[in-house]
Amino acid sequence: MTLTKLFPFLRWFPPTRENLRADFIAGITIAMILVPQSMAYANLAGLPVVYGLYASFLPVIVASMWGASRFLHTGPVAMLSLMSAAAIEPLATRGSDEFIQISLLLALMVGILRLLLGLFKMGVLINLAAHPVIVGFTNAAALIIGLSLLNSFLGVPMPRSDSFLADLSQVFQQIPQGHIPTLAFAVGTLIALKLFGRYFPKLPGVLMVVIFGIMISQFTGFENKVTISADQLADEKAAQIFSTLAENKLMLKGVKAEQKNISEQLAEHAEDPHLHLQAELFRLQSEEKILKLNIYRDTVLAHEQTLVPQTHEDGRTVYVVTTESALFNKVYRLSGFSDGQYQLSSGGTVVGTIPSGLPEFTVPLMDFGLISDLFATAFIIALIGFMEATSISRALAAKSREKLNPNQELIGQGLANIVGSFFQSYVVSGSFSRSAVAARVGARTGMYAIVSAFGVVLVMMFLTDYLYHLPKAILAAIVMSAVFGLIDFKSMLHAWKVRKADGIAGMATFIATLVMAPRLADGVLIGVVITILLFLASTMKPRSEVLGILPSGSLAGAATHDLPPISDNFVVMRFDASLVFINAAYFETAVMKALSHCPQAKAILVIGQGINRMDASGEEKLRALINDLQAAGVTLAIAGFKKQVVEALERADLNRVIGKENIFSNRNIALKEMKARYDNEDS
Repeated sequence: MTLTKLFPFLRWFPPTRENLRADFIAGITIAMILVPQSMAYANLAGLPVVYGLYASFLPVIVASMWGASRFLHTGPVAMLSLMSAAAIEPLATRGSDEFIQISLLLALMVGILRLLLGLFKMGVLINLAAHPVIVGFTNAAALIIGLSLLNSFLGVPMPRSDSFLADLSQVFQQIPQGHIPTLAFAVGTLIALKLFGRYFPKLPGVLMVVIFGIMISQFTGFENKVTISADQLADEKAAQIFSTLAENKLMLKGVKAEQKNISEQLAEHAEDPHLHLQAELFRLQSEEKILKLNIYRDTVLAHEQTLVPQTHEDGRTVYVVTTESALFNKVYRLSGFSDGQYQLSSGGTVVGTIPSGLPEFTVPLMDFGLISDLFATAFIIALIGFMEATSISRALAAKSREKLNPNQELIGQGLANIVGSFFQSYVVSGSFSRSAVAARVGARTGMYAIVSAFGVVLVMMFLTDYLYHLPKAILAAIVMSAVFGLIDFKSMLHAWKVRKADGIAGMATFIATLVMAPRLADGVLIGVVITILLFLASTMKPRSEVLGILPSGSLAGAATHDLPPISDNFVVMRFDASLVFINAAYFETAVMKALSHCPQAKAILVIGQGINRMDASGEEKLRALINDLQAAGVTLAIAGFKKQVVEALERADLNRVIGKENIFSNRNIALKEMKARYDNEDS
């Protein structure tokens, strides 16, 4: 038993021939999905696609061996990829070496947090986020992921500012400059994936789309890139725009380097405030924001410059701006810079060169300033990823009658991220789509995930050259098709029907996440805070009601059922919450309000079946209330209190203050005694 706790994968042994065969088939099937998905999610995370392949190797193996679920497949996922990119975007430029290093650091932090949560059995923390909050966040995140890919569908630049909605509006304004072939690849991919899923569900639709996409891209010369020198650009306006853009990018790189240098100096001398360095850092941060705005503006202007080649009188090929429609003519646009030269493309963006070979061992960047900046996001990502993985595992475990250990799953997910971060992997978590496919095709043990990881190894070792011509629009469409299944507005509506407060929490989280994007973690925090506030509000003013008697003889709310009072001489009321510090004052208010309906009453009977516990504040308030009522000639009686509450009354010696004759085990006995005691006095 001890060994299987330390090494959960020992449960797979001894393997049977049937299990090995089933796991091998399932692993190969998942590998066909994993390779294109991992590249797509890495692109979403702002990383070169090869890092998606790296994240699909060792993390998959480690999570499978030390996780709890035999079906859960770990690796790159859409939501955490977007959250990772959003967290790192303010700290580094997408795709840069610094961005990659911070991504690995974030994976390490998430892994350590998950591991600690698992070791200390803190899986219960997921209960902080109520189901409506998770549904609201998931719907908003799915929409954000889908809409963030719109520029990839159109082949136009997208700004990366502090407001996702503002960035999106900029993309919509560029629709007239969209690249039709790129849009065709993206829309065609969505249609093809839908058709494969409906009519050929057993075929690896994602892989088929990727293969056909690569073939079409290569055959049609989709990328069609050329490199020219500055003197080959014959249009002065375009030359000025390109030159300014290149200069601003170099300046941004220099500003980031200066920021890093100052941050290191401040970290080395933490005891000395170095106010002049801090002031310089703030200045550089402001300069960075201005440069990013200028770079985006110039990128849009550069994209609008459609160029065509012409033969100069000296025989050289030069490029001039044309006003001809890009829809029916072959025109070139700026696609990048290389060693002082301009790269032009008449087509769309492809994956390009992917390094072959296995990921090398690297120690993640250890920068305490960055760790401090990323900690809150890392904690949210750790919890969100765990919630996602747990919900998948529970759904699959319910079908297979598998026993699930959430804390063990946390340990497995934590180790996967920690190990992965040392081998160039960014944040990973459990994937719903791949796990569901694995269960459907008959996976028996976690061995199938290891088979899928080695399938990725084969691609990294021998097949990366064949992926060069894969259009990035296809990767964007793969992500979009995956997140479509996350959108579930019916659950939000259902939460509203069940309880309006839950509906409010879900809708508030949905709106907050959209408005706060790309800071998705803030949306979750707002949802959690709103949930807690609504819970506290309902706890501070729980339901309490004066009771009457239905024709059937049972007790029910007098106001709710339009019933007359039980008696003019005593009042019966129900209090539906524990008597604790947060609602003790409201309990007193509820009792006095109940008595106000019957001014002649000599007693009030509190039905306390809903009172599960009582703290010191509740006891003190109850004691003071009894004394005040006795001074006014009113007796307080209780009935149906739970055993633990009665014991608390006895420990506080409050049973003597109430009087044992006024404490009843159930409401029927209490009602009979109250009638005999107070109604018979009048007769």
